[in-house]
Amino acid sequence: MNPFDQKPIKMEDGIMDWSTVYPQPYNKQTVDPYTRIRIILMNGIEVEATMFKHQFHRNCQNNDLRRELALSRRVEQQQQKHVNWLKPIDETQLETTIGYEHVAVDLTAWLAQNEPNAYVKQALDFALLEDFDHLYRYSNLLDLDSQIPAQNLVKSYVDITPGRPTIAEHRFPFESVKNPVDFKTADIRTKLNTLIITSGEQQTMNFYMNLGNTYYNDLGRQLYLEIAMIEEQHVSHYGSLLDPKATWLENLLLHEYMECYLYYSFYQDELDANVKSVWELHLEQEISHLHKAAGLLKQYEGKDWQQVIPGGEFPKLLQFHDTRDYVREILAQQIQLTANREQYIPVSELPQNHEFFWCQDRMNHDLNAVASHNVIAAHQQKFNVDYRGESKPNPVQELSDRTTDNTKIARTAKVPVFS
Repeated sequence: MNPFDQKPIKMEDGIMDWSTVYPQPYNKQTVDPYTRIRIILMNGIEVEATMFKHQFHRNCQNNDLRRELALSRRVEQQQQKHVNWLKPIDETQLETTIGYEHVAVDLTAWLAQNEPNAYVKQALDFALLEDFDHLYRYSNLLDLDSQIPAQNLVKSYVDITPGRPTIAEHRFPFESVKNPVDFKTADIRTKLNTLIITSGEQQTMNFYMNLGNTYYNDLGRQLYLEIAMIEEQHVSHYGSLLDPKATWLENLLLHEYMECYLYYSFYQDELDANVKSVWELHLEQEISHLHKAAGLLKQYEGKDWQQVIPGGEFPKLLQFHDTRDYVREILAQQIQLTANREQYIPVSELPQNHEFFWCQDRMNHDLNAVASHNVIAAHQQKFNVDYRGESKPNPVQELSDRTTDNTKIARTAKVPVFS
């Protein structure tokens, strides 16, 4: 489908009344996990759309252009509420968090499998193993505090088992700065993938940053605090891939195209009729935003939309599916990797004076203060083993022991053993 070939509605006709904005929430007991993670991702996409347009507004002197941004931003705000309020009132903060990390795993894996740029693919694979571990840590907290198996929420769609341990993910800030992609020569898939993953991770960062302190006990509050810091690293990591040379209006066009692409993708696969109608409505609204962005690009920069998005036809649609084998493969291959400025190398190849080890000693010198470790230790103490939901044993032998939390792998020079 080419959204540029579609006839747009008027922008102002996208404004919804209250009965439309406030949706019928899904049933948390029966909702398909992919419906839940589509909703979480699209909430993040709409938050990014709103915040991007606020930043554009603050960096623009032309009030005519700012008024156009204000109109589309108002619709984006309504869309964000429409999507986010699909979450039911009886779904707890931690249950929603399991959904956030499920999004991170399956989205990142799908993007990596469909990314033509080798450098961007490596960036995706690298952080994939870290979000995978976050799912494991939060799942242990859920079972420890509420005796709710996270597998009830994600079903058999994703494995719950250790990834690159969260304790090993804390790095010096310099390591989060990567090389940007050149959007003028990049494949449209790379442009979409980098925008999508940055938006998704940003929403996870925002969620933990603002709600983490509302968890009802100290261990949970501490876990949210720690993982929120990693999510900030991920936003820096992925955000640095975006092309800083792209103009505000080029970026506006890409944002609107990304939203059209995702709403169309999810409309194709959605099983919930109520949610499917939301995707259809928002697609129609976003097509009008896209056409307006193309007109503004032509009006203010004299550029045709084809100079930014050649052809306009959507690439392969984003379709959530089983990525467990892929995640296991990357875990087996890359468990030992860490970041070294713009590149990635095994931790065993870092010089002893590398800032990674300084940062680890600075933050994690007291193992008993590291929440991501303590939540596993507490579960093991109470139930003798950690909580897992595995289709197959963990491919890394050092991570297969359910009675001990491995806090050394990917932090020391010892080479791991694979099964």
